[in-house]
Amino acid sequence: MLDALHLEVPAILDEDKSGLLRLAEVLAEARHLPWETALQRTLGLLCRLNRSALTLLERQRALQSFSEEYRFYSNGYPGTGAPPAAFLQLCEELALGFKRLLLQLLQSRHPSPPHLTWCLYMAAHFLTQALLRHYQRYQEPPPGLWRDAHLLYWLGEQRDCLDEPIAAAFQPTPADSLRGLHQQILLFALSNPFHLTEDEGPRLFGALAPLAGLARLLPWDEEDDSEGALVDLGEGRPYWPPQQPLVASPHPTLRRLELGALSIALDEPAPLQSEAEHDLLERVRPHWSGRPQRRHPRADHGARCHLIVGLAAIHTHLLGPLPLGGNARMLDASSGGARLLCDAGPGAEVPVGQLVLLLSSSGTPTLALVRWRHLNGEGLHLGLRYLKGLPRPAWLRRTPTTQPHPAILQSTPAPGVGWHHGLWLPRGQFAEDENLWLQLASVNNQGRFLLPGANLDTPLVTRHPLRLA
Repeated sequence: MLDALHLEVPAILDEDKSGLLRLAEVLAEARHLPWETALQRTLGLLCRLNRSALTLLERQRALQSFSEEYRFYSNGYPGTGAPPAAFLQLCEELALGFKRLLLQLLQSRHPSPPHLTWCLYMAAHFLTQALLRHYQRYQEPPPGLWRDAHLLYWLGEQRDCLDEPIAAAFQPTPADSLRGLHQQILLFALSNPFHLTEDEGPRLFGALAPLAGLARLLPWDEEDDSEGALVDLGEGRPYWPPQQPLVASPHPTLRRLELGALSIALDEPAPLQSEAEHDLLERVRPHWSGRPQRRHPRADHGARCHLIVGLAAIHTHLLGPLPLGGNARMLDASSGGARLLCDAGPGAEVPVGQLVLLLSSSGTPTLALVRWRHLNGEGLHLGLRYLKGLPRPAWLRRTPTTQPHPAILQSTPAPGVGWHHGLWLPRGQFAEDENLWLQLASVNNQGRFLLPGANLDTPLVTRHPLRLA
């Protein structure tokens, strides 16, 4: 598994802290020199401090000063096009400094969540800038930069601080959260960046800032057949090449980039978006799926359908049809899933990861998971992932006579094998390896079994593979 200690940081070579004595004065004096000379002097001082033994507070104050210098040099490098190599090195050294600060913070006794979030964001920002400048200079970034960028995202995921807002006045504009920032550079890397001009790179990066947070890196599941790019948070590359098979890959680090909500937002008016930015986003968006073409052709629909939301409601409906659930309209569909438009009122209560039952005009019930949601003036857009198989109501008990708990049995025929079964439960209701009793709605007797580990889970429900005699 990933660990913060895997972050690449320079070794401590110097115990001398004399570079801090006149830091503000030296940085101010350097600004009066010619731009390239000033940058080299600032860069040399930062390299020395990154390899010096400083306390957490000393390092933080120094890095805040160098962040101000970054703003100065990023707005003023001479000429047009790609920045000089020294500016790229400044981004990399600032990333090294904030990674070192992050490690010191994690080693402290009780780092406060806001402080940790800020430190993660700053390290991720300068790593992102280094990646952007490599692409802007038409060169592949070193694998270590992508590996550390993924690791910082993973740390934010573990610490539950991906969506905490951060105010950072940098140019080009970064997204205002750790999730948005990481997905911003992922989308940039997916945008065929070597086909952009030198000036289009930062423009595209800035145009992605208000949109990138709408995407989601979702846990990978081998049965998931959506079109989003695969990202391995343990790899030194932005995404998994579509033509390369997944061989012995560590599944806990695999994510799929879900772009459903982002694709809708791209078609909405954006008052702060220039016409040039809009055209640039439209030009690169076909690349974001990570595949040369769609796996499942979309078919436009306008048919009405009904949506039953939540495991308990689905269980009740399958026992005996009741008045139908919320009305919705299927906008498009493929064999991989569907996009629905619901009324904003009751539909607004449908969270991502919820289990739903889709009832179309054909009358065949289809079990699905909510992959993404986006609310706009039309209503609530929901992206569904179809779950193959026949849904049946079931009950679970801890002993044959205790209170029954509703469950959904998903059964799929397997030629030559019989049936594959998956048991859907509310998340956290039962523990792995717990002894339980299962009863199907059409069967009077109960069967005892040991609950296996989940092979698919969301914040709301889990699915457990099941063998039935």
